[in-house]
Amino acid sequence: MVVGIALGQFIPGMAGALDSLAIGSVSLPIALGLLVMMYPVLAKVRYDQTGAVIKDRKLMITSLVINWVAAPAFMFILAWVFVPDLPEYRTGLIIVGLARCIAMVMIWNDLACGDREAAAVLVAINSVFQVFAFGALGWFYLQGLPSLLGLPTTSADFSFWAITISVLIFLGIPLLAGFLTRTIGERTKGRDWYEGKFLPKLGPWALYGLLFTIVILFALQGDEILARPLDVARIALPLLIYFLVVFAAGMVLGKILNLGYAKTTTLAFTAAGNNFELAIAVAIGTYGVTSGQALAGVVGPLIEVPVLVALVYVALWSRKRFFATDPLTPSKESSHA
Repeated sequence: MVVGIALGQFIPGMAGALDSLAIGSVSLPIALGLLVMMYPVLAKVRYDQTGAVIKDRKLMITSLVINWVAAPAFMFILAWVFVPDLPEYRTGLIIVGLARCIAMVMIWNDLACGDREAAAVLVAINSVFQVFAFGALGWFYLQGLPSLLGLPTTSADFSFWAITISVLIFLGIPLLAGFLTRTIGERTKGRDWYEGKFLPKLGPWALYGLLFTIVILFALQGDEILARPLDVARIALPLLIYFLVVFAAGMVLGKILNLGYAKTTTLAFTAAGNNFELAIAVAIGTYGVTSGQALAGVVGPLIEVPVLVALVYVALWSRKRFFATDPLTPSKESSHA
């Protein structure tokens, strides 16, 4: 994050040059970073085991409720509590809450030794819901619900195609590549070779892609962050509360439902993470690059990245403290070794 902001500040024209490399609202450098980041993680998924995840009704229903009912509603409340006098930032925060994570959550889940197969299924479900539900929920939380409560409303004219393209690029391409890589690799060389020799060489590229994405993102958006530090602080507080509370809720619910450590961790991270690229793209496409809504989208990863990295350690600590007798933990741990 620091390197990205510094590059944007000290190399004249760099941010403008990076920003010009885009197709529509999709930044090509960020898209490249996300693809490199997600491909190795999705190549690790054992797709022949995803059927069992889909049959886990407790996990599926709980994830859908948290992601598409509880989390957006909670962000709506936080936005009105913390920035009631700043409609642009309030709208931007609500958009962040609606953009459910389909990319970076795979990294957090993998680092915390979560269930890869469950993460792949939940991310795919989030993607389908995102395409069809984002616009409707945007109207509900920006116009419908405020109107019912007697609050000011905000325009919510989102591009269906912008959302669809974001999902197809940031999930569809690496998901297809990961599936084909595992299928072809196992058929030609066998699972032992694939998981014992190929994946260890491919795995580090996920973190390289993550670091590259963060550097590019903050090189592009550093000016906005540095120009309005007080505004950033006001936006940051509700975001911080949101990530911590939603993650904690996922962990507690998973423990109550006896999902086991791996699936509980996956539930928590898929609920707490957000699709920052989609939130920024929607905010810029709808309200403009210099809008307060766009700034709120930019501040999202500024808070999300360090907080969710910290929560990886919280999850790993909770495994020893609350899931010590979990029969799934040893096998999952060995599969991540």
